Amino acid sequence: DASGGSFVERFDVVDAAVKETRYRRTREQHAELGMAPEDQSQQTANELDPSLYCFTDKCPGCSHKCDTRMHPVEIPHFREVIIMATVCDSCGYKSSEVRTGGAIQPRGRRITLSLESVEDMSRDILKSESCALLIPEIDLELGMGTLGGRFTTIEGLLDQVKEELINKVPFCIGDSAELGRKQKLDSIVNALDDIMQGRRQCCIVIDDPLGNSYVQ
Repeated sequence: DASGGSFVERFDVVDAAVKETRYRRTREQHAELGMAPEDQSQQTANELDPSLYCFTDKCPGCSHKCDTRMHPVEIPHFREVIIMATVCDSCGYKSSEVRTGGAIQPRGRRITLSLESVEDMSRDILKSESCALLIPEIDLELGMGTLGGRFTTIEGLLDQVKEELINKVPFCIGDSAELGRKQKLDSIVNALDDIMQGRRQCCIVIDDPLGNSYVQ
């Protein structure tokens, strides 16, 4: 399978009946799959946009080689940031991250935004990897490093917080979850829905000791 998408079950970690070989696709196989040859993918990206940088590294999911693309973006009245995106054609792994460019700011930055209407959901927000996020009205606090760096809207950030709470908080979901923890999680998720729909007002506090975060 030139696409690498096939699988045979093994009965043990070491199953002598199954032999698997990983190989690099030829140019003909790339063409049959509708993919650009590896030696042309980076050239094509740079021809489309000279400021788009591309480098190849191992995929965190399957260790196959995959491309990571970087693009600098200038945020008006703030600074330049670098948007990074990784996509693996072998296993489908995807990730995106935003890194701030330039020197570290001489002072930290604490931004408090009052969400009073649905229009506030469309504000752009840059949350750096060093930033903590607080919503005091619903007792929600995300420490530094949580969610990584993100350049999105307020609604996009809150929606991602909701998805992380639903999918990645241990011992708070499923039949084995403690009732008190599950109710607390449900109340926060419902509150986030109300905030995004404009049914509830609150304040979002962006606390970044490196001063690399921004709200439109």
